[in-house]
Amino acid sequence: MKHYIKSLRNFRKYHRYVGISVAVLVFISAITGILLSLKKDVDLLQPPTQKGSSTTLDTWKPLSEIAMIATTAFVQAHPNQKENTIDKMDVRPSKGTVKVLFEKGYWEVQVDGTSGEIKSIARRHSDWIEQLHDGSIISDWFKLLSMNFLGIGLLFLMGSGVWLWYGPKRVRAYRRNRK
Repeated sequence: MKHYIKSLRNFRKYHRYVGISVAVLVFISAITGILLSLKKDVDLLQPPTQKGSSTTLDTWKPLSEIAMIATTAFVQAHPNQKENTIDKMDVRPSKGTVKVLFEKGYWEVQVDGTSGEIKSIARRHSDWIEQLHDGSIISDWFKLLSMNFLGIGLLFLMGSGVWLWYGPKRVRAYRRNRK
């Protein structure tokens, strides 16, 4: 029975330390998760998708031309960021637009797929919030480490929590039966 009592004391200590460190990651993940769930509803987090003039892809400009139009418009709006290059292009046929996302600063330029008209130049705060959410804002290595620590830590907390609930019951039952 002594090993049960010693085990409970150790698990209480480990449960406390793992719980505190996991709580920091859970708190960050919860807050950023709430913000990410609102990104389509709050224009500050992510600019709303603008409507283009046509959803017929046959009438659209080639992606290379849309990329050039977006880059030119971005550099005109932000001359100090000439070195910023395109990270990806999000084609929205149902909206008639292409979202051109840049590598630095979380910028997006929305371009009408048919006319090439600039619909919007805005920052996508949801992108850095997502990186904070999964830890990749620091590095991919940190993301891997922190997300695995979070998952393993939560599993440990569940197991140790069950033991911290069940263990004392077992000790009390043993003491009752000994009398």
